[in-house]
Amino acid sequence: MKKFIETIVSIWKIEELKNKILLTLGLLLVYRFGAHVPLPGIDINKLQGLQDQTEEGIGWLINVFTGGAFSQASVFALGIMPYISASIVVQLMGIAVPYLQKLQKDGESGRKKMNQITRWLTIGITLIQGPGYIFNLSRQVPDAFLMSPSSFAFIFSSVIILSTGTIFAMWLGEKITDKGIGNGISLLIMVGILATMPQMFIQEIAYRTTGTNGGPMLILIEVIVWLLVIVACVYLVQAVRKVPVQYARRTTGGGFEESNRQWIPLKVNASGVMPIIFAQAIMFVPAALAGLATASETAQGLSATFSDIFGFWYNFVFGLLIVVFTYFYTAITIPTNKMADDLKRSGGFIPGIKPGTDTADYLDRIMSLITFPGSLALVVIAVLPAIVVYLMDIQQGWAMFYGGTSMLIMVGVAIDTIQQVNAYLLNKQYDGLMKTGKNRKSIT
Repeated sequence: MKKFIETIVSIWKIEELKNKILLTLGLLLVYRFGAHVPLPGIDINKLQGLQDQTEEGIGWLINVFTGGAFSQASVFALGIMPYISASIVVQLMGIAVPYLQKLQKDGESGRKKMNQITRWLTIGITLIQGPGYIFNLSRQVPDAFLMSPSSFAFIFSSVIILSTGTIFAMWLGEKITDKGIGNGISLLIMVGILATMPQMFIQEIAYRTTGTNGGPMLILIEVIVWLLVIVACVYLVQAVRKVPVQYARRTTGGGFEESNRQWIPLKVNASGVMPIIFAQAIMFVPAALAGLATASETAQGLSATFSDIFGFWYNFVFGLLIVVFTYFYTAITIPTNKMADDLKRSGGFIPGIKPGTDTADYLDRIMSLITFPGSLALVVIAVLPAIVVYLMDIQQGWAMFYGGTSMLIMVGVAIDTIQQVNAYLLNKQYDGLMKTGKNRKSIT
């Protein structure tokens, strides 16, 4: 506790870091405020039908990813999911489209162009999802509209507002990433998840303390299991495979030092929370498409199957997608060829492995070997909510925090943000040792 207080004091003393954190909190507050601003022409007092639809199943997940905005017909009802869907499409197209492949190799300039393509695609997706949301809203709560939901004026204005809300949320996430602390898009999703957690826990307490549903002792067991799952997630996020590296002679100052051994830390879960976010976005598609063709019995069955987030087939497909996206995202984010080239230029080598191509192949082989168990562990945690519902009879809302998208995003984003803060503190400490021995304020 003493060390924690000292860290908080250190953060407060560094003006630049303090401003970054305050900016991040301020932008997250703006996002949460927008989640409670309803669309013009909607009577929020008559949205109970839509809120009942999102109490469980796929509707609950959509509502969580939008921070509750989906069930409140908010200007942020589409949330940040169109941007995530656009990112998936662009990255998948990067495998097959030569132009996008070239952009991926162009460094910072290529990344900016790909971001611009992603933004334009996001707008296109919102223009498609917007009318779908209005149509679904008119079916679920027809009496909530103050004007005809089929009128061109209402549909046009609502779609523009929904698209603007998504673009604004995307802008908030990018500003947090550039000017604040942490990954902005992931933080927006995490804040939406945290907003629903207290309510779900209170409902679980009410369920357990009513009748013969277990009582306080079972609540205590559930909390202990929940904490153990958090610990397991932390170990999964931080697990690394250390690859030894030898440097024959390294220049230091005016002379040379003898060879020394270092390590290349390769993460078991190098892709972080992105595979499960991507997989979850894909899992929204079958239920949405099948729900449009209500006349077909096959479509109705497909819709029911992929709307049951605790069902076998939903979790089976979900797990396969996580494995696929884990390998895909690891392949595009861990450049083993570049790592081998950098190691060769710095005079380092892996004992027993030739520098250059052999080193790149060796690193790639290690990544393939450690990614498989890492992806399986990711799948186990992702489908854990369905397991605890089956074994422990936990309320579905509270069960979603025992793993799955909610737990992995919360743990992964929290660790990433804490590491960025620690890195910033360490950097300032090193600067202080070089200057006056104290933390320096940034020069603006």
